[in-house]
Amino acid sequence: MKRSRSVILATVTALVAGGAATYFTGTAQAAAACAPAWSATAVYVGGNVASQNGHNYTAKWWTQNESPAVRSGQWDVWADNGVCGGGTSPSPSVSVSPSSSPSSSPSSSPSSSPSGSPSTSQSPGTGSLPAHFITGYWQNFDNGAAPLKLAAVPATYDLIAVAFADATTTTGAVTFNLDPGLATAVGGYTDAQFKADINTLHARGKKVIISVGGEKGTVAVNSATAATAFADSVYSLIQTYGFDGVDIDLENGLNPTYMASALRSLRAKAGSNLIITMAPQTIDMQNAQSSYFKLALDIKDILTVVFTQYYNSGAMLGCDNNAAYGQGSINFLTALACIPLQNGLRADQIALGLPASTRAAGGGYVAPSVVNAALDCLAKGTNCGTFKPPATYPGIRGAMTWSINWDVTNGNGWANTIDPHLATLP
Repeated sequence: MKRSRSVILATVTALVAGGAATYFTGTAQAAAACAPAWSATAVYVGGNVASQNGHNYTAKWWTQNESPAVRSGQWDVWADNGVCGGGTSPSPSVSVSPSSSPSSSPSSSPSSSPSGSPSTSQSPGTGSLPAHFITGYWQNFDNGAAPLKLAAVPATYDLIAVAFADATTTTGAVTFNLDPGLATAVGGYTDAQFKADINTLHARGKKVIISVGGEKGTVAVNSATAATAFADSVYSLIQTYGFDGVDIDLENGLNPTYMASALRSLRAKAGSNLIITMAPQTIDMQNAQSSYFKLALDIKDILTVVFTQYYNSGAMLGCDNNAAYGQGSINFLTALACIPLQNGLRADQIALGLPASTRAAGGGYVAPSVVNAALDCLAKGTNCGTFKPPATYPGIRGAMTWSINWDVTNGNGWANTIDPHLATLP
C-alpha cells in the first residue's frame, strides 16, 4: 500500500488497520513518496509496498515479520525500490493493503492466492528445475522393490533424492555409504560408478540430492556444535559426490533452531544454487508452531520445496478445521495441502508426497489420476472433491513419491501418469 500526498497520511493508519484496499496511479514525484511504514505484525502479499529506513520496498510474496531492510537480497522476500521521501524515481503504482492474517476458510469460488506464484517463478535453489516437477526417492538398499543403479532412474523424474545419508559417531554429522545388499542386487556398484551416474543424471538435466533421516534415521542436530558438524559433513558429501542439495526427512523429531542454523551455514558454503527440500510427515505440517512447520517458515527464504508425506496418516483436519479427512482421498490431499499454503509458504514451495504403489506404504495410496486431480484442484480450482480450497495456487510445484524403485516395480505407472499432466498446469 502507498499514499501520494501528505494530506492523506493521517488516514493511513486507520486504512491499514481496517484492511482497506487502495489503488493509486501517481506521478513520478508522487511515486517517490514513502509508502506507509513497514509493520512487523502486518501480513503483506506479492505487490504490497512498505517503507523502512527511508527506502520503499515491494513484497515478492507472502510475508510477516520479515524486515525489508534485512530481507531485500536477490533471493529474499522484499525488493528494494530505492530512496523515498524526496526523489523522483517511481515506485509500484498499484497496491493492496496488507491484511491482518491470511484467509483460512474455504469459499465456493477459488480466487488467485497470495501464496500462489506464476509458473515461471523459481524459488531459491531451483536452478534448472521445471516450474512443475516430479521428485522421487532412490533406495540405497534392497527391500523387495526393483533394485536400480542411479543412472537407471526413469527420465520422468526431475529431482532424485538419494535415501539415505548415514549418521556417524559425531553428533550431527552424516556420511554416505553404498549399501552392499544393493550393490550385489544390481551386479556390483562402486563409489566411482555412483559418482559417474550422478554426472550422467546431470547431463540429462536432472538434480540429485542427499536425503537425511528416513523412518529409521538417527541424525540429531540439537546444538550449535551438531549444527556445524551437519553443515560441514553435508558440504563434504556435496563436494565428494556432486549432490545438488539436501533433503530433510527426520521422522523422529528435529530442533528447528539448530537445523535452521545448520542449513543456513550449509547454504553459505555451497552457494545460492543449493537445493533444500523437506519431507515432513502429515502430522508435522498441521500447526505452524510445530517444529517441522516452524523450520520451513524460518528458512522460507532459502527453502526450495516441501513435499509432505500424505500417507501413513489416518484422518486429520484440513485447513477449514471443519472435518477430519481420511487419507487416500482427493479431499485429504487438497484440504491438508492448503494448510501450509494458507500459513506462510508459497505455492512453489509445496508439492504432494504420495506412495508409488500400495506396497510402498502402510496406507494412504491413491491412484496417480487422483494426484493429478488434486493438483488441478489446487492450481486451477477444477476437478476438486467435496472440499473446495479457499483459493487457487497456480504455482503448486508438483508431486513426490516414495519411491522410484516401487514405481519401477509397478511398471512406472505413477510417474508416467503424472509427468505429462504437469504440463497442463498454469
